[in-house]
Amino acid sequence: MEALVCADNAPLRLAVRTVPEPAPLPGEALVAVKAVSLNRGELRNLETAQPGWRPGWDLAGEVLARAADGSGPPVGARVVGLLRSGAWAERVAVPTHLLAALPDAVSYADASTLPVAGLTALTALARRGSLIGQRVVITGAAGGVGWFAAQLAALAGAHVTGVARSADRLVPLLERGAIHTAVTALADAPGPFDLVLESTGGADLGLALARLAPGGLIVNFGNSARAPTTFNVSDFYSRGGASLYGLFLFDELVRRGNSGARDLATLAGLVATGELVPQISITAPWRAPWPALQALVDRALVGKAVLDFDAAVH
Repeated sequence: MEALVCADNAPLRLAVRTVPEPAPLPGEALVAVKAVSLNRGELRNLETAQPGWRPGWDLAGEVLARAADGSGPPVGARVVGLLRSGAWAERVAVPTHLLAALPDAVSYADASTLPVAGLTALTALARRGSLIGQRVVITGAAGGVGWFAAQLAALAGAHVTGVARSADRLVPLLERGAIHTAVTALADAPGPFDLVLESTGGADLGLALARLAPGGLIVNFGNSARAPTTFNVSDFYSRGGASLYGLFLFDELVRRGNSGARDLATLAGLVATGELVPQISITAPWRAPWPALQALVDRALVGKAVLDFDAAVH
C-alpha cells in the first residue's frame, strides 16, 4: 500500500511511498482511510523527523476488519478515529478506544476534522466544568481548535470572545452566534475572563495571565508564536485562585479514562444535528497534498484543511 512519508529532498519533506500493510493488534480495527485533516503540529514534527517517519493523527474511513478482541465498530462501519502517527495512509490499524462510528449524515471530510481539533476543544472546555454564564476568550479562534471551541462554549452557555489576526476570519462564527465579541488582539478583549483557551504562547500567554478573573483558568495547548513567555508573576497570583493548565491531547485522553471513542461519538452526533459545524477551507487529493500543507504553513486557512483519499490527482 502507499502512504505519505517523511523524506528528504521532497516538498515540505513529504512524499508518497510504498509501505508495509498494517498488522492490527487484538484491540485494533483495520480501517480503509477516506479522509484525513491536517494539523500544524504534524508539520512541525516533519521539520525534524527522521526520513521514513509517517505523520498523521486525524482520520475517517471504513472498517475493513473488526478488532480481534471483538471491541469497536463492525466490518463496514463508517468511522472516525485518531492515531499518534501514521494516519496519512491507505489503510491503518486504529485502537478501538480511539475509534467511533459515524452517523450517516456526517461526511468523511467533516468527520476527519474532529479528532485533534474537536477533542482538544472539548477537553479544554471540560477543565472549567459548567460554562453557563462564564466569560471565555479563545486565542486563535479561527483555527481548527478555536473554531470548534467557540461553538462548543456557546452551546454550553458561555459568553465567548474570539481573537484572530483579522476580524473577517471571525465573521462566520459571529453569524452563527458562536462568539459574541471579535477582536484582533488579546489586549483589546473585554476581560476579565473566567476561562482562557490559549494556543498562541509568547506575549499572548503572558497577557492572558493578567486578564484572568479571580479563580479563573487558562488552558494552554499550543505555542504558535514559537516564542518564550515572560510575565509579572504578581499580576497572576494577585487574581486569587487563578490557575494555568497545560493540555497535551494524547495524555489527556488517558487521564479521562481513554474517553476518545466516547468523545468522538459526541462530537460526530453534534455535527449530525447541525449544532456543531466544521469549517474546511481547502480539500486536496492525498497524493498531491502540498498546496493544502502550504496553506497551513502560510496561515491562510480558516478552520481545517482535508486530504481526500478518493480524489484523483489531475
